[in-house]
Formats: sequence, C-alpha cells, structure tokens
Amino acid sequence: MAPWPELENAQPNPNKFIEGASGQSSTQAKDKETTKSDSGTSVAKIELLPSYSTVVLIEEPSGGNDPWDLPELRDNGIKWSERDTKGKILCIFQGIGKFILLLCFLYLFVCSLDVLSSAFQLVGGKMAGQFFSNNSIMSNPVAGLVIGVLVTVMVQSSSTSSSIIVSMVASSLLTVRAAIPIIMGANIGTSITNTIVALMQAGDRNEFRRAFAGATVHDFFNWLSVLVLLPLEAATHYLEILTNLVVETFKFQNGEDAPDILKVITDPFTKLIIQLDKKVIQQIAMNDPTAHNKSLVKIWCKTITNVTQVNVTVPSPDNCTSTSHCWTNGVETWTIQNVTQKENIAKCQHIFVNFDLPDLAVGIILLTVSLLFLCGCLIMIVKLLGSVLKGQVASVIKKTLNTDFPFPFAWLTGYLAILVGAGMTFIVQSSSVFTSAMTPLIGIGVISIERAYPLTLGSNIGTTTTAILAALASPGNTLRSSLQIALCHFFFNISGILLWYPIPFTRLPIRLAKGLGNISAKYRWFAVFYLIFFFFLTPLTVFGLSLAGWPVLVGVGVPIILVVLLIVCLRMLQSRCPQILPLKLRDWNFLPLWMHSLKPWDNVISLATTCFQRRCCCCCRVCCRVCCLVCGCKCCRCSKCCRDMEERGGEQDIPVKASGAFDNVAMTKEFQDEGKGQVEALDMKAMSNTTVF
Repeated sequence: MAPWPELENAQPNPNKFIEGASGQSSTQAKDKETTKSDSGTSVAKIELLPSYSTVVLIEEPSGGNDPWDLPELRDNGIKWSERDTKGKILCIFQGIGKFILLLCFLYLFVCSLDVLSSAFQLVGGKMAGQFFSNNSIMSNPVAGLVIGVLVTVMVQSSSTSSSIIVSMVASSLLTVRAAIPIIMGANIGTSITNTIVALMQAGDRNEFRRAFAGATVHDFFNWLSVLVLLPLEAATHYLEILTNLVVETFKFQNGEDAPDILKVITDPFTKLIIQLDKKVIQQIAMNDPTAHNKSLVKIWCKTITNVTQVNVTVPSPDNCTSTSHCWTNGVETWTIQNVTQKENIAKCQHIFVNFDLPDLAVGIILLTVSLLFLCGCLIMIVKLLGSVLKGQVASVIKKTLNTDFPFPFAWLTGYLAILVGAGMTFIVQSSSVFTSAMTPLIGIGVISIERAYPLTLGSNIGTTTTAILAALASPGNTLRSSLQIALCHFFFNISGILLWYPIPFTRLPIRLAKGLGNISAKYRWFAVFYLIFFFFLTPLTVFGLSLAGWPVLVGVGVPIILVVLLIVCLRMLQSRCPQILPLKLRDWNFLPLWMHSLKPWDNVISLATTCFQRRCCCCCRVCCRVCCLVCGCKCCRCSKCCRDMEERGGEQDIPVKASGAFDNVAMTKEFQDEGKGQVEALDMKAMSNTTVF
C-alpha cells in the first residue's frame, strides 16, 4: 500500500472542531508562552498538541446524553417582537383556536374512554359476573386477587367491580376478608387504561420511552404493593381490623351522593352512543338465573311500576295473605295478592336501541370505533400540545411542574404533587381519565417521570375518596359493608405510598418503569407482550390453577417464585459484588442467547412479519400509508424501502469528521480517493509515531 504523501508534515488544525475557538492566532498565542528560566533568560515554552490519529475521524455517538432528560421544546417560528400588528393579532387568534381544538379533542378523548369501558363490559361483563359467582374460589386470596385484575380489565372500571363487591358483601355472599384481595386486584386492573394509551405514541421512540414508562410506573407501584401487602394481610388481617375499628369508632350516617362533575359533561354525548344496564352484571354475580338471558344494552329508559291486587288460588287457607282475604268456593281456596307489573313507557335514545344485535357484536363494534377515536384524539392532542408548548410557554410550564421547593423544603414538593393528583382525580371522578390524560404530557417531555410518580400516587388516593363518598350515599343496609371496603381500598393505597415513596431509594417503581421504557423503546413489540402477559395470561393461569385447588397452585407457583427470586439475587450480585461470584456466574453468557437476550426473539418476530417488510403491491402500500397516518409514525416498516431507509438513517447517526481537520490538501485528496484500508494504514502509522507524555 502506498504511503500517504507528506504525512509527517500534516498539521492538524483542531480549532475547526473546538466549539468557541476564536481562531488559529489565539490558539498559537496560548501554545507559546514566554517564561523565565532559573538563570533569568527568557525561554519560549511550547505546549505540544496531543498526537492525532485517524481513529478520531469516525466518532462513536457520545453516551453522555441521557434519554430521560426532558427535551427542549424550542419555538422555531417568528418571535413576538419581530411580528407586526397584523401578525400579532393572527398569532392570538391561532392560539385561541388551538386551545379550543385542544379542549374539543380532550373531550372526545374522555368520551372515547367512557365508550371503551362500555365496550369492554359488553364483551366480557357477563363473564366477569361469572368470575364473581364462584364463591368457593374467592376464599383463596391469590385467586381473589387475579379475579379482581381480570374483572377490572374486562369492564375497564374499578368502580364497577367495587360496586359488585359491595353488593355481594351486603348480601352476605362474600365476607370483607375475602373481598380485600379482590380490591387489590381491582387496583391493578384499573392501571391498564393509561398503558393502552401509551401504546398510541409508539411512532417516536423517545416519546414512547417516556410515555410507556410514565404509564407503567402505576403498574409497578400496584404490583409491588400487592407483593408486600397481600401476604401481610393474609397473615395479620390488618386492613380488615383497621377499617372495622374506623367504622365502629366514627358513627357514619347516610349522606348525599358524591359529586359527578365529569359525567355531567360527557353523559349527553356518550348516552347518544350506548347505554348499559349495569345491574345485569351484579345480578349474575349474585347467582340470579334470570340475568343470564338479559341483555346489557339498555332499551327502556322510562318505566312505571304498577302494583295491583288480584285474586289468586292457594293450596290451603294457611297460604292466604290474611284471614280476612281468604275464602273458598267449595273446591279451591282464594286470596288477594299484590302483583307488581312493570310497564315500559319510553325507549332510550342511543344508536343501538333498535338494533337486534347480541351484546358481543355491539361490544366489538364499539371497541373498534372507540380505539380508533382514542388513537386519533391522542395523536391530535400530542400534535397540538407540541405546537402550543414551545419556547417561553413550555419553559414556564416545565419549571412550574418539575421544579422543587427551595432548600430545605424540597422534600415537600412530592407530597404537594400527591395532593394535586388526588384533587384532580376527585374532580374528574376517575383515576383512569387523569393518568391517561397525563400520559401524552409525559411523552412529549412536559412532565418528568419523577414528577409523574407522585401525581399517580395522588390519583390512587383520589379515586378512593370518591369511593368513600359513594359509600356514604349507600342505603342503610349496605352502608357498613360498602364503607369498610372503600376504606380498605384507601388504606391499601396509603400503605403502598408509605412503602414506595417517602425514602428516595425505595422508589423502585421509577427505576423499573425506566428499565421497561428502555426495553420497549428498542423492541416495541415487547410493550404489547408485557400488556398481554401481565394483565391476561398470568391472571388467567393463576385462576386456572386455583380451580384445581391449593396443592396444584402451591406446587406450580412456589418453584416459579423461587426461580424468580434466585434470578433477582444473582442479578444484584452481578451488579454490586461480582467478585464474590464464580467467574462463570458473573454474566449470563453461560445461558443460551435466547434466554438472556431479546435479540433472537426480535429476529423471530421480524421473520414472522417478513411479508410486510418486502416490496408489496400498490394496494398494500396504500394500506401502509394509511396505517402510518393513523399511528403517527413517519415511516412504518411495511416495505423494504422503509427498512433500508431506517438502516441508512442509523448509519448516518455516526458523526464523521470532515477531512478539513488536516490542513494538508494532498492528504485530504488522497483520503477522499482511497478506501477504508488506507484509513487503517494511516491509523497504524500515526499510532507508531505517537509519543506518550
């Protein structure tokens, strides 16, 4: 290989690549300083530049950028001071229009969540009632926990599952002790809504990382709280004892119904789409045989109940209602009996009132439409927030939400955020709505994960306070049971906050959510797997094992738990004290690759979807474009061209220094003409000439 010409005379000019350098003359002035030696003579002190190698022509992307840092929302438009009067007026009207559009899309977003809950109830409501009807299984705390998760996931409403539990406890079909694990499960199941909302931001990896972590921090808090408090409750029954003491100490009386501010706004629209008779699910849970053939779709909204007296025959005079209303005609005995007749007056005014469709068909239709509306509204909300929250406005909002109080009161900031989250949830009457509305704000970088965590904890408290007020509005026969269950829910969340928030190093949900966010940003299919595995497959598996009895559940569950604990302990030792482990156990390379890496699974999924990565027909490309518009991504992986574009974009992410780093023109030309092999030769020669100081 021919040597590079004039290599020894090539003088690097680092000033071109040092930010803030004022030029070559200033640098040379700094390099040469006049000093005096011991003899008093002036000596020119020359500061030698470090030796340069062509290895630095290609730089690896610096790992100093934290992906969890909030992005700077810069305003690239015309500054306010540079606008004329007409431009300022137009800017004001644009801001007002964007704000009105934001409110409209937020309203449709909340309504779509309500319709989504109704769709889930139509699809799985009767099955959820059947879960509750098996009282023998619910005596098992683990089975009760997974039943609470499954039912709340199916009906998409923790208040609905809680009302069913209250009815069963009031009717003595379920004890408070058996109802507490179900309440814990309902607390887990209600967190699936904002996780589904986070999936809608999968188009941008960084936004998806933050949004999914902000949504799953709620999941991890609930799961970790259950892992600690469920065994504690099974051993000591502290929640049952504490709530019983509170109910007996304070003489609660029936009050007014809890304020339902959000329903007043959304009901006029959602009732035009669908109305449900939620008493059917409660009747199925109460083992009412007549409820299985009833439809959840409400047909008649206005009815009149008439009570009339009719003459009926009875077997003997002992069956008469009273002796004065009993007579015989020689053969039969007659009496007067009150008969209640329900007369339908007016039908409901919703879309499906005149459609003779089964509940499953209506549920699937509503599920599809509500998910499309949810996705579309979320995309528009994110785009509007991204256009509104820029420049000075964004900096003010981010500072207000994410800045702590000055020292020494900084620790109070999180507790104030908990109170704010509780108050906002109390206003909107739904923790799912509050956390789902907060998820896109986390995704675009307005709210940090560290600030979203206490807001989510406050949301958990807020939804229990509304349940307590609803329990106080219960009739006298169900007041005690409903109030005790609502207090169990309240003290469970308080106990979880005491476990996972006051001490900073115990805030494990934040770290776990960030880890899951990093994985899901790299392998976006893993987010769907997480959702299905933890909210469907695991509860269904545990429920199936519970049907087989305690011995089967313990025999299968205990080894799995021991293996998980062993993996966690080994992982902690690998990260903290690897020197005490054998050399083979200091990493996971002793296992097959598919057991400790998601890369092989990603390859399998890529192969399974390879038909979408090849060049396809015009019709398929049109479908792909529509899909891209819906999901909001710039380029989906439907075709090979998009995949190649992503790969080329990944290569372009590596910054390459220009050949202008060297002042020698001949060397620059030679570098452009020669290939990679000559770069390696230059590298070796430069390394051989390097002097170590």
